[in-house]
Amino acid sequence: MSKFGVLVMGPAGAGKSTFCAALVQHLRNNRRSCFYVNLDPAAEDFAYEPDLDIKDLISLEDVMEEMGLGPNGGLIYCFEFLLENLDFLTEAIDPLTEEYLIIIDMPGQIELYTHIPIVPALVKHLTRFGALNVNLCAAYLLESTFVVDRAKYFAGTLSAMSAMIMLEVPHVNILSKMDLLKGTVSKKELKRFINPDTSLLDDDPSDTNAAVVSAQDPGADLSSADSVMAGGSFKRLNRAVAQLIDDFSMVSFLQLDVQDEDSVGAILSYIDDAIQFHEAQEPKEPNDEIATGYEDGDMS
Repeated sequence: MSKFGVLVMGPAGAGKSTFCAALVQHLRNNRRSCFYVNLDPAAEDFAYEPDLDIKDLISLEDVMEEMGLGPNGGLIYCFEFLLENLDFLTEAIDPLTEEYLIIIDMPGQIELYTHIPIVPALVKHLTRFGALNVNLCAAYLLESTFVVDRAKYFAGTLSAMSAMIMLEVPHVNILSKMDLLKGTVSKKELKRFINPDTSLLDDDPSDTNAAVVSAQDPGADLSSADSVMAGGSFKRLNRAVAQLIDDFSMVSFLQLDVQDEDSVGAILSYIDDAIQFHEAQEPKEPNDEIATGYEDGDMS
């Protein structure tokens, strides 16, 4: 029996837990079943109580205190411990039917998705390559305010592409917190960021600002962060990153405003398509009168 799930990922502050809460609320409003899993061992506040919480197995606070590790090292230890105790996930998820959407809320340390094989190993266990046979897709959130800074935008896009390559599952990439851009960036301008390409660097506002600062202060410290980021080497690095993303042509974005239920519903429809949710649902028995369109006495 197939199961269906979405792995909600992205850097810290991208709005992953807020999106999970909005998704849970939307599913409940539409009378769909969901199973909410928290795999962030440092998370404490939830709009909806998780059905399964990694902190019932191990918490980051305990690891840092007992092992003397920092936040990043402690988080990696927590996931290594989870991989050694996968029955914690299996026993909770295995009984779920195909009517459920499994929502998995992940931590925000992007190294877990990009260059450490921990999350890829977890994904293999969850999907048809492992024990649970979950039709899984990843939702990678990137804060929409990154579009104001092209360097941040392309760095975030590169991390999304890296996660796509590492995890090898269908991806839905999302620009979150769209409400923060209202009145700041026009809709026409935003459309340029849906499909990243190098032309976005041709009219980077930060280049103009840097030129103005340099003209006003020709004696500025060339080793300062502002000077380095305005220098030719940094621009060439950004263009190389943008060209790499353009060459792979893997990443495109959807726009999300969690305060708009239609926006949440639109994202959910893409997730459903990626995991082929509706194709696996049993057809419901229609009411005979609705199916035929008339009563027995109306056949004359």
